[in-house]
Amino acid sequence: MTLLTGVPLLIGTLQVPHAAAAGAAAPGPHAVSVTINAMSPVAPGKGDTVTVSGTLTNDTRNAITDAHVGLHRGAALSDRSSIEAVTKRTGYLLGADGKEIGNHTEKVDRLDPGTSRTFTLNVPVKDLDLSGDGVYPLGVTLSGRTPSSSYDQVLGIDRTLLPWQGSAPAKKTQLTYLWPLISSTHLAAETGADTQQTPVFRDDKLAAEIAPGGRLQKMVELGKNLPVTFVIDPDLLATVEAMTKPYRVHGPDGPAGRNQAVAKQWLNDLENAVTGHEVVALPFGDPDLASLAHHGKSVPSALSHLGPATELASKTVDTILGVKPRTDFTWPVNGAVDSSIVDVATSAGAHNVITRGDSLRDNNLPYTPTAARPIGGGNTAIVSDTRLSQAFEGDMSKSGNASLAIQEFLAEAQMIGLENPEQQRSVVVAPQRMPSAAQAQAMAGALRNLEQAGWTQPTKLGDAAKAKPDPDANRQIPSRSSYPSSLRRQELPVDAFRQIEDTQTALDDFQVVLAQPERVVTPFGNAIMRATSTSWRGDPKGAAAFRTSVRDYLDGLTKKVHLIRKSEATLSGRSATIPVTVQNNLLQGVQGLTLRLTSSQPNRLDVGKSQQIKVDGGHSQSFKFETTANANGLAWVTARLYTADGKPYGAPMTFRVNVTEITATVMLVIAGGVLLLVLAGVRIYLQRKRAAAEGTGDEENGEDSGGSTAEGKDDDNGGPGEDSPEQPSDPTSDTGSDKSGPSGSGEKVDR
Repeated sequence: MTLLTGVPLLIGTLQVPHAAAAGAAAPGPHAVSVTINAMSPVAPGKGDTVTVSGTLTNDTRNAITDAHVGLHRGAALSDRSSIEAVTKRTGYLLGADGKEIGNHTEKVDRLDPGTSRTFTLNVPVKDLDLSGDGVYPLGVTLSGRTPSSSYDQVLGIDRTLLPWQGSAPAKKTQLTYLWPLISSTHLAAETGADTQQTPVFRDDKLAAEIAPGGRLQKMVELGKNLPVTFVIDPDLLATVEAMTKPYRVHGPDGPAGRNQAVAKQWLNDLENAVTGHEVVALPFGDPDLASLAHHGKSVPSALSHLGPATELASKTVDTILGVKPRTDFTWPVNGAVDSSIVDVATSAGAHNVITRGDSLRDNNLPYTPTAARPIGGGNTAIVSDTRLSQAFEGDMSKSGNASLAIQEFLAEAQMIGLENPEQQRSVVVAPQRMPSAAQAQAMAGALRNLEQAGWTQPTKLGDAAKAKPDPDANRQIPSRSSYPSSLRRQELPVDAFRQIEDTQTALDDFQVVLAQPERVVTPFGNAIMRATSTSWRGDPKGAAAFRTSVRDYLDGLTKKVHLIRKSEATLSGRSATIPVTVQNNLLQGVQGLTLRLTSSQPNRLDVGKSQQIKVDGGHSQSFKFETTANANGLAWVTARLYTADGKPYGAPMTFRVNVTEITATVMLVIAGGVLLLVLAGVRIYLQRKRAAAEGTGDEENGEDSGGSTAEGKDDDNGGPGEDSPEQPSDPTSDTGSDKSGPSGSGEKVDR
């Protein structure tokens, strides 16, 4: 049997013309493209008729005449590797493709150059002469003549697979199919400058995915009636939930989002779809476990987000869908693992790692083993089947591709059961993370037909993880050096994790000063988780731009709490108060900050003690510092805010203080003294004038005053005249230093 199945690989590119008598062959041109678009039933029963339809296209410059379409059945295939060989083979080979089944052909009189036409063949199952249970190759050929050939020959062929089983197997293969609901990152860290914190989207592309006909809408619509396990990134749910409310699209004049109705409908449909299904929640944001393992471990805080991401995943799904999800599964990219990835994947409590058969190979087994493999430490590797998982990765928008993929999927599933029919196996299928709408349609078609065929029984992922492991299956986790280089090139670099760590540190410093820290911690914490998403693979520029935007927005918020710049202040005295103003342009209040002044000349100017500050949102507040001047001259004063743990907050503010001795109060005292002197002089003048008047009156009355005044002698005689010396009890005037100048025109200082 091995030799027979190997022959087609050697000469499979030959095209053999029909010989009327003995079937002798000679190579013929590959002139016509034959495409099988559909086959039904996909897995026929005994009394069914197989219908194969498709398209013929003449790729030559000559007309093809006297042609017909025929069906060929090859011998039953022996194993899964031979299935793959059939789908890759080109050209007609009589020994492998078998003779044409007579009496079931379709005549084609003429096929002009460059033209196409459809065909349909109907063949009863009994005429296929199926010898027993198994997978049979079917070939559709166009045979005819060309101007250069006077005899009929096969001018083109296309193949498909026919799985056939007369009765249900005694032990059906248990099959778990993962149905992923995952998207790329759409929400920004930014929120609107309002009390509702209106979410801001990076773009509005998610609306097309969840709208009718979109890929995520199709996934929900199809998955509702399929025996699948939903695997959900909770970030997708949180993003769509944010879309149900007023939102804005990022940009200088970003428009208001208008897809609230679409978002509400999708969430409602999903809530209904998951009813009765198992739901597995990936860590929030679907973190790239391989990137974390290979590059993030060198950054101390990188792995600290996995635990919170897992907790948030459970809370998000439960809150939005009303379903308690399983969070004990992780899913590295493409199921590729090594020892370091497994360590990271299980570090947050998820002890089941979904991997793939091309990571844990079973080269020495003649059958497909059960998916669950204990790998030590209480952890289990769930090894998904590689071929079944990759069955729908192509362009399924072409009906021919979708039809062949469905037939191949069913053939592989049947062959698993035929490999060792006495031993029941549990198989897991983990398809591509973000299937297109066409791929989802093909996947759903395969599952519906598989359910009708009755060769398998659907199983939940949780049950697959508990299945009895095959003792002969490979359980050795590959080393780090064996990780595929193509995937390694797409990983986030170490610098990305350093930038994420710096952003987290800045967020930690910022939140401690806020009166309502949750308004900032939630959107930024989620954004930091999104920065490590697997969706950034293949988009390094987008990933870098997202990380930078998160940090820039955070820096912009922290700068909204700042010190208002001061001009030069003049301190004209021994002591005074210096006001420093804190501006808070946030919507919420700040507290727990300390405002501290530092003098460049503390021996000249003592700026007083630091102060605890509290400023309401949208307000500014001045804080007054009692200062003491010890000497004249200039001093630079630096004002800065500090967090409770002594870390500087924001930029410092420096201003100049000019220290003098003449203060406004002293000037008032001097002015008051001058006024008193003037008043004293006026009093003396009035007294002397009155005395003189009295003296004149006495003379007129014959009285002699004795030549003296009523108030006593003048200054020469020591009386209280205008120039009398200062008394010990008089206040000492504050005249200031000889070098002191007038007060500058700078900022006034409160005293």
